[in-house]
Amino acid sequence: MPLPGEHSDRSAASPLRIASLQPSITLTLQRLGRLDDLVACTRYCGEALPELVHRDIKIIADSWSSTMEELLAVEPNLVIASVPYRMESLAAILRAGCPVLTLAPHTLADIFADIRLIGSVVHASDRAEELVMELASSIEAVRLQSANASNRPRVYCEEWGKPLIHSQPWVKELVEAAGGEFLGDPGKTTTADTVAASDPDILVFAWCGAGDRVPLARVVDQRGWQSLRAVSNGRVYCIPDEFLNTPAHPIVEGLDCLAAAIHPNRFARHPRLISLAHSQKQP
Repeated sequence: MPLPGEHSDRSAASPLRIASLQPSITLTLQRLGRLDDLVACTRYCGEALPELVHRDIKIIADSWSSTMEELLAVEPNLVIASVPYRMESLAAILRAGCPVLTLAPHTLADIFADIRLIGSVVHASDRAEELVMELASSIEAVRLQSANASNRPRVYCEEWGKPLIHSQPWVKELVEAAGGEFLGDPGKTTTADTVAASDPDILVFAWCGAGDRVPLARVVDQRGWQSLRAVSNGRVYCIPDEFLNTPAHPIVEGLDCLAAAIHPNRFARHPRLISLAHSQKQP
């Protein structure tokens, strides 16, 4: 099925009416100058992009919990969805009967490819390419700055705490670009004992949906991690969820946070990077 607006002359094409089911999609549309094509998005998109409150955009469920009825009610001619999916919701999205673009990024290359794909669909390929080059350049600059560091600290990055889940493969790439060594298998579950046995140099938490509110002290206490090298050396951090778990341009902010945590003598501290010591001072 051809996507709406697929035409060499945009003025002759059908106007796009996009339903975005993930913040990464909405943020990308914003950077591509195509928010006017958006007719529906999730409440998480609104949290990531507060300017949406001033637009006439319907709030709907995300890729995990969308329903056919909800989608049909906003009359999109294109639904763009991204991981995580629930099979029942994915089936409902497909049953809605309008064109669907489904994304499932794992690596930085996938993120860049998705930006280019969205750009081609919304007739903003040039802006998409500019955005990809901007992100790639920022990542490479950090990589070069950390390249000749005398050590590569071992970093445990956690995306979720119940069960413990390692951060995604693109986070592994960001850790490596920042001059660290990613511990464990990206995106896979682990245990507190396994992490303790590896005794990381640095602990990084970015729980999905938690923003920057991971209770670092409670996590360390409940898991019995008080004697870990990272805890003893004060290298336990929370990075805002949207910086590491949104496969779009916010990953550059996540990289800056990681770089500051991994090589603080080389990179300026990011204002959104929260340490265990800092979190203990909060009321």
